Amino acid sequence: MVAALRDLRELRDLREIAGGPDGRADPPDLTDPDRMLPVPAALAALLPRRGLPRGATVAVEGSAALLLTVLAEPSRAGAWCAVVGCPTLGLLAAAEAGIALERLVLVPEPGPRWPVIVAALIDALDVVAVRSPARGGAAGTASAPRRLSARARERGCVLLPIGEGWDGADLRLAAEERSFHGLGQGHGHLRGARLLVRVSGRGAAARPRHGWLAVAGADPVASLDGVAARDGGAGSPPREEARPAPGPPSVEGAA
Repeated sequence: MVAALRDLRELRDLREIAGGPDGRADPPDLTDPDRMLPVPAALAALLPRRGLPRGATVAVEGSAALLLTVLAEPSRAGAWCAVVGCPTLGLLAAAEAGIALERLVLVPEPGPRWPVIVAALIDALDVVAVRSPARGGAAGTASAPRRLSARARERGCVLLPIGEGWDGADLRLAAEERSFHGLGQGHGHLRGARLLVRVSGRGAAARPRHGWLAVAGADPVASLDGVAARDGGAGSPPREEARPAPGPPSVEGAA
């Protein structure tokens, strides 16, 4: 059953819910902090270390389907995940994407103390996705991204900021286009969808790469950051799994 947290008081038992002596879930294949959390094979081919490094901050932009797809592989492997600040997140879509709802924590409306809630989740869980409120919120939150990224690095939690505007992200995954399968000229059924994902970042990821990523169980048009991926059309030509980026993306995130 999904754990939906409404206020800070409900975080008190989260460590016991997640399991492990320090509250962090400890499935056998996720205990080594030097190991990667898994991602779909098509996305792994674009990442410098073929997975999500523990302690990394990985911004996800442009598509709810991309976020759910990124969360699904760690969840299948036994990781505990949280999503903060996304009241419209569809649980049916999350389940169909492969996320284990029994290890999913939701904080739909974190309020002005959202950095405190996110920090507590970072201490207890493996992956925390957060959509921060619009700028101009509570005093002291301007430095929250930097502090939370540092905390995630210390605790070995993967932090997934949703949308643009999170300074200091190690990696950025942006959905730039989408294509659909199964639809003909006025007939047929939607059988699947793909997103063209741009991966960029620092260090080994400084040279952006693009690749198509299949998404299942999630609406590829829906967005958690106010931006939908551009429509590549059902007849979009196939692209190679990885290629140098032609230039900066035109996707723009909303607060």
